[in-house]
Amino acid sequence: MNAAAALAHCRRVTKAQAKNFYYAFLFLPRAQRQAIYAVYAFCRYCDDIADGQLPAVQQQAQLQAWRQELDRCYAGTPGHLVTQALHPVVTRYRIPKAYFEELIRGVEMDLAIRRYATFAELEQYCYRVASVVGLICIEIFGYSHPGVQGYARHLGIALQLTNILRDVKEDAERGRIYLPLEDLAAFRYSEEALLHHRYTPEFVALMRFQAQRALEYYRKAEACLLAGDHARLVAPEIMAAIYRATLRKIARHRYNVFQGRLSVATPYKVLIALRVFGRIWLQARLRPARTPATP
Repeated sequence: MNAAAALAHCRRVTKAQAKNFYYAFLFLPRAQRQAIYAVYAFCRYCDDIADGQLPAVQQQAQLQAWRQELDRCYAGTPGHLVTQALHPVVTRYRIPKAYFEELIRGVEMDLAIRRYATFAELEQYCYRVASVVGLICIEIFGYSHPGVQGYARHLGIALQLTNILRDVKEDAERGRIYLPLEDLAAFRYSEEALLHHRYTPEFVALMRFQAQRALEYYRKAEACLLAGDHARLVAPEIMAAIYRATLRKIARHRYNVFQGRLSVATPYKVLIALRVFGRIWLQARLRPARTPATP
């Protein structure tokens, strides 16, 4: 096992694919950064299977192969470069295997499900493909109370809902609709209209409603934290700020995601990362030190 080669591979995957996350990861201590690269690479490989063009049977077989590789990883006999990098991470940080298994179940949903009737169904999908990644990451960052787990769950859903709004056009071109059908019906906007990229007042109202829902999950995440938690959560706080900037950009364009992908430019992502890091660093410096308890 070549640990250096495995870590280098995961870093390359992250740098090439993690358009928003990579800038957040740069502010982590080296050991945590390398651990996150390994986690991201595993998630990326699984997600790419669902987004590929192979028949569903072959995609399912590939995911099953990753399940087996995950078993080998936790048994201490990883065979793939990604799991070779991941094995010391799950060992050192005691990351539950169930989180990765739940992630694979979430990816499998993309193989069979093209529509979500209700938000409750979509929320489960978001939890599996995004929240569990956050739950894995906080094991690496460290936390002192269970509220941080709630933060990870809510923030994961908020980030995934933001992705869904940004990628409406791209998903429609693949025949997928992630916006709940109950919401389409409520705003009188049809599946056919979405698949044909029809930008109407009904679509704007529908998207505004979805954006407000995403913002509510950002607020729920923030409400789970106590003073002092942010110092350990610099990376997810940077991600949250970048994704919220994406939501604002979508709103400024009147939710017309059919004209092209609305994302935050790289220089602005860097600026956001620096601002969040600076704010959290300053808060930590200004926070009064705890005084020892009197015997």
